Amino acid sequence: MLRIIATLLLAAAASTTHAATATTGVAFVHGTGHQTNAYADYWQAPMINTVRQGLVNQSNYVVINCDFTQYMWDSRAAGCLAGQLKSFIDSRGITDLVVITHSNGGNVMRWIMSNPSYDSRYPAIISKIRWVNALAPSSAGTPLANAVIAGNVFEGALGWLLGYKSDAVRQQQTSWMAQYNQNNLYGTAGRPALPRGFWDVIGSDVVSAVWSSQAYCGGYSQSVGLEVTQNWLSSCSDGFIECSSAAAAGQVWFYDTSRTGGKVLNHNQSRRACFGLENILKNDL
Repeated sequence: MLRIIATLLLAAAASTTHAATATTGVAFVHGTGHQTNAYADYWQAPMINTVRQGLVNQSNYVVINCDFTQYMWDSRAAGCLAGQLKSFIDSRGITDLVVITHSNGGNVMRWIMSNPSYDSRYPAIISKIRWVNALAPSSAGTPLANAVIAGNVFEGALGWLLGYKSDAVRQQQTSWMAQYNQNNLYGTAGRPALPRGFWDVIGSDVVSAVWSSQAYCGGYSQSVGLEVTQNWLSSCSDGFIECSSAAAAGQVWFYDTSRTGGKVLNHNQSRRACFGLENILKNDL
């Protein structure tokens, strides 16, 4: 309901002239990892190419490639993201930007929106953002990052998902994110609101049964791995992020099953064209 109200208010606030002349673009911001080809390796073509069909000009999209193994404020993380977003906005004349993030990408976007004076490029970017759609954001961190840094069995099991003891993994420890949320980031309980909407899409479970078709979207081996890691998380989780963490910043847009015909989105599936998610994001544009 809040999302519907926000959409109506946004439409009411826009003048007829602005509505006719606004140039909408979409940016895809990946999660933890050092990406050089996030189009193919992180999001994949079915997701990107379906979502951009919601644009008047389907060329007005950008897929970010940055080093998100770094702390969110690092020049190779937020600095890289700011550079690529500013270049996209300027080169395409974007006046209405929808940002789609996944996992730790939401933290990097929150850093930019929470600290406009940190970098001279931030205010211009913030001014163009309509809202951020945060898919499975790690806004309060994850116990699995705690486990990786502690050097226990998760370090080997989660290499494909988190990487190893990078600064981004350290950052996503639950106690560290609590400190950042209290002192450096907006959008969580008791803190100032973010200057633009931050809308959470939350995955609530993992399906890995070999006989279930749900387990194969995005890759069966990833579903099996997330089923294992879910045993160390709360009952409501996507195998990597607990629902409480995904809902910690901004506002909840929807939980998976409410919009996917009852199907759950594990952490890997929430960045892929699974169970109609790509169409939901397309229609949002």
